[in-house]
Formats: sequence, C-alpha cells, structure tokens
Amino acid sequence: MKSFNIPEFYHSPVISRIKNLRKESDPKKKDFSPTVLDYGPVIFYIARHFGFCYGVENAIEISFRAIEENPGKRIFLLSQMIHNPDVNTDLLNRGVKFLMDTSGRQLIPWTELRSEDIVIIPAFGTTLAIEAQLKSIGIEPRRYNTTCPFVERVWKKSEKLGSERYSIIIHGKYNHEETRATFSRSEINAPSIIIKDIAEAHKLGDFILGKTTRNEFNDLFLERCSVNFDPSVDFARIGVINQTTMLATETQEIADYFKQIMLQKFGEASLKDHFADTRDTLCYATNENQEATHGLLKQNADLALVVGGYNSSNTSHLVELCEQKLPTYFISGVQEILSSEKIQHYDCHKAELKQTSHYLPGKLPVKIILTSGASCPDSIVDAVLQKVLAFFPKSKTTEEVLGGL
Repeated sequence: MKSFNIPEFYHSPVISRIKNLRKESDPKKKDFSPTVLDYGPVIFYIARHFGFCYGVENAIEISFRAIEENPGKRIFLLSQMIHNPDVNTDLLNRGVKFLMDTSGRQLIPWTELRSEDIVIIPAFGTTLAIEAQLKSIGIEPRRYNTTCPFVERVWKKSEKLGSERYSIIIHGKYNHEETRATFSRSEINAPSIIIKDIAEAHKLGDFILGKTTRNEFNDLFLERCSVNFDPSVDFARIGVINQTTMLATETQEIADYFKQIMLQKFGEASLKDHFADTRDTLCYATNENQEATHGLLKQNADLALVVGGYNSSNTSHLVELCEQKLPTYFISGVQEILSSEKIQHYDCHKAELKQTSHYLPGKLPVKIILTSGASCPDSIVDAVLQKVLAFFPKSKTTEEVLGGL
C-alpha cells in the first residue's frame, strides 16, 4: 500500500514504534489481539489497528502540499478536512479558512471567492452541486481533491447499481458530509433513500412488506429520499451502500435484513433479480479498527480511553463497542485528563461533555484499553498514554517495556 508524506509532528516515539513492530510481525493483518504494554502498576492494551487510515493520510498529504505549492494565495477548505480538531487547527494556523461548517452552513459566501483561489475538497468528498458551484467561479475542484478513495468506491458502486436499475438504500447519518456527497451522486443514478440504523431498516422493511402505510413512510423517510422517489414501485430492486465510517457490522446486518425482506416478498428463485450483493462498499480501515476493538474487549481491562474528534463518526462507533463491556471515556486529547482523580469526556449519545471523578480504580495494576479514531494522530494518543503513565511514578521505563516486545 502507498506510503504518504505526513508531517513528523503527527508521529510519536511510542505509538508509531508499536505500529511498526506489529506490521513487521503481522504483515498480513491476521492477528487482531492488542499490544500489551506492562509498565508494572499500569498496563495498557493498545489496539492492533487505530489512528490514521489510508484516506486520512492521503488527505493530510494533499492539504499540506496545497499550502506549500501556493504561497501568497488564499486557500480554503470546503469544511473540516477530517474530523479531528488538532489537524484542522494545524491547517487554520497555516492560513487555511473553512468555507462551511460540518452541517453545510456557509461561513464564507461564494461571492467572496475568486478564480485564483485554492479550494481543498475534504476527505469526505462533496456534493455535485458544490463542485458545479466552484467550477462556475473558475475554481477546479479536482486540483486538490482529498476525497478518500474508499468513499469514491462507494460512489462507483452506486453508479453501477443505478445502471442495473436497482434503487439504493444508503446506511449513513443524514447530515454527515460524506453521506450528503454520496446521496448527491446516487440520486442521479437511481432512486435513493437514507437510513441511519437497523431500527429504521426494520421500519422500511415493514413498508416494503405492506405492513405500514404510505403516510407512515412519508413521516419518517420523505425528506431522506431522492426527488420523485416512489416507494410503491422503487423497492422492487434494491442494493445497500454505506457511509464508510458507520459500524461495519450494522451495515452488514442491514444488508442481510433487506436480503431476507426481498426473499420473503419475492421468493428465493428470483432473489438475485431483486437484491444486489454490495459487501465491497465496506471500508477496510473501518473494518480493521472495529475488529481490533473486538480484540481489545477480550482483555480483562478496567476502563477504556478512546481518543478522537467528538464529531468523528468512526470514533463514536469504537466508543459504542467499548462501552458495551466496561467504563469508556471518549476524549479529544490529553487536555481532557484533568488529573488522576478527574477526567472530562464526551457523551456521544447526549452530545455533551461530562466530568467523572475516580475514573481510575483504586487497585494495582490498573488495566487500560487505549485506541483512537481513524483521524487521530499518533502523537495525541502518545500524549494520553504519557499523561496517565505520569500518575504511576514507580512504572518501568518505556524502553524497558518496548524492549520486551
């Protein structure tokens, strides 16, 4: 796989070294067990896969290259390049400005842009309408396009499904940049609809089987359908694609569910005429990070620290997996660890910050799961590890611990 030119300050002396050791010992990525760092009074279980993925590294390399290649020019990002506050702040500090926020609200009017300006497309991609808007100004949107190749693969799948007359069900968050970008492409190829989870899949399945009314369908899904979507005819042939950062197991569960719905409605003999196999739209990094989290959860740990941007979809799903088994603290960085007694963390279900006391157990050794989202630099994870380690002054040195791996 291609390697990227990532600024050195995103790497770290501990985490990056661990990743390199695991690559050497497990080049085929078959082992999802964590790396165990036994410092004595505290033990860290480090996920086999976490942090920057291919798409994020690609986006960072292109964005920093855009800055280097255009001194003196105005440089804009459509919205956050990735969902990590530190990376986005680094770009802002280098003079890059955001045209929109993550919900699509305009921060800088299109009328302020000039043809000589540089606009970077974020890793999530953007809609066809926004690409057309940039071209009308005289800006070539593909010049610094950081769209993740795995997102583009989903777009190609939607085009193929449309050419084969399938309607498209998108598993994603309706207001997420990636889902908006995917929907803008799928709706020109085929009737398209967005659902956010398996619960909504069941409601849609009930309608397909005639168990609910058109009005009930409209109440929930009307604003998430392509123009002229006709639910009375457009569910005769369906395929499922996804926002690549969703919970991979849920996307697969949704696809399997709709397969059964179509089997029930049309019978096994004609199933292939009504349901498309779309397994290849699941992102490899999303799969690997989530599988690695399952590997973490086989450990008898006391708590989990999950590091990443609070608006990061893939990070929130790692949090959801961890909190099923043990106390889990979703933090954006080392600044959230207030002391050995208190931690500030994000509740992604209530979308609010919390503060918890006595988060570290009063026993030794303390066993901590540590992982991060796909847009989180190794340096931030390393800082979290070092901050917690400082609470245990009798710990072994990092060289002693790494030397034993």
